[in-house]
Amino acid sequence: MAQDSFDNENLEEKDSQDQPEGAEDDWASALAGQDTSDSGGGSQPANFQELGDGTVDQGGGHNLDFLLDVPLEVTVELGRTTMIINKMLQLTQGSVVELQKAAGEPVEIYVNKKLLGKGEVIVVNERFGVRITEIISQADRIKNMG
Repeated sequence: MAQDSFDNENLEEKDSQDQPEGAEDDWASALAGQDTSDSGGGSQPANFQELGDGTVDQGGGHNLDFLLDVPLEVTVELGRTTMIINKMLQLTQGSVVELQKAAGEPVEIYVNKKLLGKGEVIVVNERFGVRITEIISQADRIKNMG
């Protein structure tokens, strides 16, 4: 029992050393300044403004049109492979890396590293492009998010 009172005294002493001088007085005055007489129990229900239809009034408010200008990273994955470090170190200019995808197979299209769908590689004005052939369902997109 003497040990318990000793530990409590040391704990209280340590707590008071961690706080800056006058900290207890600040808390005491802040708590004393709270008026709990009108509400009975000291708490009042929060008052929130009703939500609208997603747009804000024309008098200086904003709507969600600014989201239309947010840039997204679109990536098309042609294929993947795995190799050991020894093989990777032997690669030189002109080496061929065989991918795990067959020629003509659809490529995956990612938006911000999340799978959007599949497509086929095309050439437009001597530049590569992708024609979207399939967009995955919303349920599958949500499943792939995590």
